Amino acid sequence: MHRVVVTGLGALCAVGNSAAESWRSVVEGRSGVGPITLFDHSDLEVKVAAEVKNFDPDEALGRREARRLDRFEQVALIAADEALKHSGLEVTDENTDCIGVAISSGVGGLTTLNEQILICNTEGPRKMSPFTIPRIMSNGASGAVSIRHGLRGPSFSTASACASAADGIGMSAHFIRSGMVNVMVAGGAECGITLVGVGSFDRVKAMSRRADNTPRPFSADRDGLVIGEGAAVLILESLEHAQARGATILAELIGYGASADAYHITAPTEDGSGSATAIKRAMEDARVTPEQIDYINAHGTGTNLNDSAETKALKLALGEQAYEIPTSSTKSMTGHMMGATGALEALFSVMAIRENTLPPTINYNEPDPECDLDYVPNEARDWDTSIVMSNSFGFGGHNSVLIFKEY
Repeated sequence: MHRVVVTGLGALCAVGNSAAESWRSVVEGRSGVGPITLFDHSDLEVKVAAEVKNFDPDEALGRREARRLDRFEQVALIAADEALKHSGLEVTDENTDCIGVAISSGVGGLTTLNEQILICNTEGPRKMSPFTIPRIMSNGASGAVSIRHGLRGPSFSTASACASAADGIGMSAHFIRSGMVNVMVAGGAECGITLVGVGSFDRVKAMSRRADNTPRPFSADRDGLVIGEGAAVLILESLEHAQARGATILAELIGYGASADAYHITAPTEDGSGSATAIKRAMEDARVTPEQIDYINAHGTGTNLNDSAETKALKLALGEQAYEIPTSSTKSMTGHMMGATGALEALFSVMAIRENTLPPTINYNEPDPECDLDYVPNEARDWDTSIVMSNSFGFGGHNSVLIFKEY
């Protein structure tokens, strides 16, 4: 069985237009949350989101290509370009069949879907864009990255709500372990800041309605999530392949665990047992004990149910050691990127190992008796970090956990 290592990183999100800028922002505790500008939100009580800043797709991709793509596909291409360049991987006729793509999305092209339904209803179906189907399909980002770089290995997108990207990364690791491919371009992309996207989440009472200093994961005064957007991509390789080409190895992906709550379509199990199973499976896969885990990048959405259930899950899976492991939510700065969020948090997990620094949970104001772990409140922390766990849990009861290790 082949070992799996990380050799490249790319990101475009609310706190940065590159992996390095995004990491600096979360270490410095800078929030990407601000007033919604992408659509008219006057009919909503939700007023803020974590939008990508200073992004011109026409400039980045060329107007001709950009107009054929949904926003989630556009940001995926930018993140994948950066990750491939960072990795130093050269795609050739000899190796392209062994390089796959898994850019996952929980929904797909919601921006296009929102726009084209409106056009269909007001102007008729003949006025709809001929690019509607390739722009809304959830596998569109994987297809676009594959085509752009001529990658002929397996190309797919997992759809498990907010666990999508983490599941895609975990499955990519299994492809490499089995020897099916040598490299996977793995990550997630989501751009759901639309009237339908924000309005739908608000209808299930999951959204924060504050105007500032939100979201507030694990804080007693939390009132919901803030939707974010963007993409993050990791280049995964077999250790042998990375060594043979002299790549810089950033970290090793040693564990992946998944489970289903089989409980409720939107709420987690109250005792955290479903996600605890995924955590245990990831540790078994990684062959690590709770005492070996140095840091946890939590799912940490800022909703009442999620944060308390995740805290219980960590205690169930890790026992008393849960109190000793620093655990933070970078969603407090990036917002919740839905299907892409697991990829960005995997990237942050790798960077925590590289720099021995833990990003904080900002907007943490008041301890909650039900959330009584060490959430690295408000300021980053220097910390000897060798093994990091990243949690991703989604509507439908999907649970996905990744574990990275210093190489």
